[in-house]
Amino acid sequence: MSSTFTARVVPSIAAIDAASWDACANPPGRSFEEAEGERFNPFLSHAFLHALEASGSVGGRSGWTPAHLAVEDACGRMVAAAACYLKSHSQGEYVFDHAWADAYERAGGDYYPKLQVAVPFTPVTGRRLLVAADAPEGTRDALIGALGQLRRQTKTSSIHVTFPTAEDTERLSKHGFLIRNGEQFHFFCDGYANFDDFLGALASRKRKAIKRERRDALDGDVTIEPLTGSAIRSEHWDAFFKFYMHTGSRKWGRPYLTRAFFELIGSTLADRVLLVMARRAGRYIAGAINFIGDDALYGRNWGAIEHRPFLHFEVCYYQAIDFALSRGLRRIEAGAQGEHKLARGYRPTLTYSAHEFADARLGRAIADYLGHEREAVERTIAHYEGYAPFRRGDGGQGTQEMGEAFDAEV
Repeated sequence: MSSTFTARVVPSIAAIDAASWDACANPPGRSFEEAEGERFNPFLSHAFLHALEASGSVGGRSGWTPAHLAVEDACGRMVAAAACYLKSHSQGEYVFDHAWADAYERAGGDYYPKLQVAVPFTPVTGRRLLVAADAPEGTRDALIGALGQLRRQTKTSSIHVTFPTAEDTERLSKHGFLIRNGEQFHFFCDGYANFDDFLGALASRKRKAIKRERRDALDGDVTIEPLTGSAIRSEHWDAFFKFYMHTGSRKWGRPYLTRAFFELIGSTLADRVLLVMARRAGRYIAGAINFIGDDALYGRNWGAIEHRPFLHFEVCYYQAIDFALSRGLRRIEAGAQGEHKLARGYRPTLTYSAHEFADARLGRAIADYLGHEREAVERTIAHYEGYAPFRRGDGGQGTQEMGEAFDAEV
């Protein structure tokens, strides 16, 4: 690394000045283009990462050991950072490398620990090379060099940068990282004034289907409460945590986030939280948590203790569209997976991850695999585009008929 910069490893986000971190994570004054589509990303904020650590959701025996990088210039000012974790497993990342780990360990190698550059439990694209707006030239390259030094220092097998922006992906590729492509489903607001305006862009059959779903979701006196800021109280977090634990236990065995995490973000990031709660017969029965950026709404977790037809779609997708359009946001990111989102106006979108391996033999084998996988991802996205529910001429290459395979509620 150039002598102009000094990198240090910090074992807790609490040991980093919040203002210094945020100046790198979400530099103020950037345009939409300069910020690559998100001027403020709540998941990169010091408050969000601190809530994960302070609540015990990461650290301890979670398998996520913080090892954050802070890069300082010649004057000792923090000019770059990366949220880094030493991982003893591959859970909670949403970019699946279990097969790589199994193959390497069968060949006699130790895949774990590995170095993860990510926001834990959060499959949301954002900057991973966090550089202050007025940082000296070469800062980003210095940060990438520091990642390599950290891998060697900790004797980890590999570096995995998950859900970076296209710009960060390109820079990492130039430093020899292998690039992996994936896909998600995002809703693009496209200038719609309101929900009815969006419905007007759909093929008739799909417009009628969504209206019916919204009506049926509220059948039986179900009411919806969108909450944000000071309107979110402890009783709401208590109810939502029950939903989260119930659904998380069914889907992946052990939910990642603790009750304390939700209380902490409620006290530090409430204005960046949209909590959509569903109530029936005097009690809450379902809910979804979203985080609010400057340009995007991020749907994160959903849970329910009572099954109601189409309630999942209403709480997670349609309420999100209503809110995003009312706030003038540009898009909604609804997390990983879910082909059923296509029928609700969400579009296939390319995502990235970047990987570097200490063992050149493992790197060569994975490079060959990734070349074939990228071609498959491109074909998959093109296939999904053909099932968009928009009228011909609206929203891209939509068709009037939506495959029944994507219509089933999950």
